[in-house]
Amino acid sequence: MDEQPVGAQESRRVELGETLRILRDKAGKSLGQLAEETSYDKSYLYRLEKGERLSKRAVMEDLDRYHGTGDLLVRLWRDARKEVIKDKYKAFMELEATARMMWLFQLRVPGLLQTEDYARAVLSGARATAGNSEEIEEQVTLRMGRQELLYRQPAPRVRVILDEGALRRPVRDLKVWTDQLSYLVEAAELPSVAIQVLPYTAGVHDLMDSHLWLLWQRAGDPVAYVEGNGFGELIDEPDKVLSLCLSYDLVRDVALTPAESTAFIKSLLEERRS
Repeated sequence: MDEQPVGAQESRRVELGETLRILRDKAGKSLGQLAEETSYDKSYLYRLEKGERLSKRAVMEDLDRYHGTGDLLVRLWRDARKEVIKDKYKAFMELEATARMMWLFQLRVPGLLQTEDYARAVLSGARATAGNSEEIEEQVTLRMGRQELLYRQPAPRVRVILDEGALRRPVRDLKVWTDQLSYLVEAAELPSVAIQVLPYTAGVHDLMDSHLWLLWQRAGDPVAYVEGNGFGELIDEPDKVLSLCLSYDLVRDVALTPAESTAFIKSLLEERRS
């Protein structure tokens, strides 16, 4: 899934930028002085104030500390981050952010379990040009921000079934790929996360043509999100969601256990390192 900026909806980003400018003025600092004292590039700070860029959370944390504003900028950043998501993904993102339980079937390493460098490589792909590097960096920032939910309290229960092909298709940079595999092993150790691998030997199945998310909130029926090449659909019709849940159960029945899956990923790591 691509977390793309939305050009027509930047009010929250502009609000964040205006707050940054007001805080700087209140501190009696020029952009040059702020850049020197924070070690951030002057032109970068200028674009943040103009609402032309969405920073990483760590930048807002640094500036909150600099201005003594608690978590004000982080909170404004969170609102801005939500607003730059494509409209068609907003409802899904909101459900993901508040889900108490999630089941995923993925044909590639999902955004929730990607390292920053791997996400950058995937989001760049064949579309990387000299002119879209900033857009890609914003997508990476958005994707990394989504991973906060894995570490909140209480954390949602997350089960990810990964098609074996997701683990057999590396990016060009060997270190980026081995770091990604290592991160999957680490993520599998989180008490709220279970990772299973669906081996090629499982054969054909109902979910082999698309990615699937099944999400449960604190109350109410589950909803599903199905994504394929160039489309994404949020499904809340009970009969359709039930059918997808049954398909997921059948896939889980033939997948490796979490322990077997961790061992499988470790074996791939050893192959890559040898």
